[in-house]
Amino acid sequence: MKTKLLFIALFASLLFGACNHKNDMSNEEPVAESYSYTDDYGQVIEVPSRPRRVVSLSPAVTEIVFALGADSLLVGRTEFCVYPPEAQSIENIGGISNLNIEKVLSLNPDLIIAGSMIPRKVVEQFQTMGVPLVSVIEQPQFNGLFDNIDKIARLLNCSERGDSLAKVLHNELDAMQWTCHPDRDDPPTVYYVVGYGSGGNFTSGGNTFINDIISMSGGDNIAKDSEGWTFSVEALLHADPTFILIRREDSATFCNTAPYTQLTAVKKGRVIALESGMIDLQVPRNIEVVKLLRARFTE
Repeated sequence: MKTKLLFIALFASLLFGACNHKNDMSNEEPVAESYSYTDDYGQVIEVPSRPRRVVSLSPAVTEIVFALGADSLLVGRTEFCVYPPEAQSIENIGGISNLNIEKVLSLNPDLIIAGSMIPRKVVEQFQTMGVPLVSVIEQPQFNGLFDNIDKIARLLNCSERGDSLAKVLHNELDAMQWTCHPDRDDPPTVYYVVGYGSGGNFTSGGNTFINDIISMSGGDNIAKDSEGWTFSVEALLHADPTFILIRREDSATFCNTAPYTQLTAVKKGRVIALESGMIDLQVPRNIEVVKLLRARFTE
């Protein structure tokens, strides 16, 4: 996947050159230094037309910036922004709930891009300090990925790269052909583990982009009719899904914890462990998840 991401970035780079740079032409029209931008929370923010120093407060934002090949603009990222691995060489400005505001300000950013997890009070703090902070939040539908790629590309003054990346991803999706398993008339049932154990069972309902990923992969989300994120263990055991999706770091414990050991998917080794961030973040790697799941569902 690292190779795939680098290829996308290189492809965009070869076609459009580095973000924020244009050929020196005498007839080039002057570009305004800033403009008013309305973010996903309806806030109107004055943002730079050509940002030079960007801080990302969202793992999804960071991953998209790298996919756009605009990572040279990043001067700060959260401790959760660990993909791609190259992101870890960028200055760490702390967590999300315990953000080091002084550290962020010391980086002298001209633009901060946040996700939905940043507390409102932090957003307001940056506003009072005159640092433009734009929120680009996750969308409930899968196609929201393309909207967010477009938003971030425009904010970084590289819209053509955004168009190119979106085209590559769309082409990958279009190239996939879903073929049902020859011995299966109905799509396999699927359950995605968001949380489990004594703290409660949580999953993705039908109004989430994760549900769309499962559906696009040829699966049937057993929680598609549920509202919110809670799901009872009784309902899970009763549905007994064909496949279980779970974060890689949670897989072993889940498979050895009662009552989940009763699930047919656990007994037959149909628990698909995914790298953290591939499915629970709205990022280009979601396409890789669709590919992986389609392959597993047709075994």
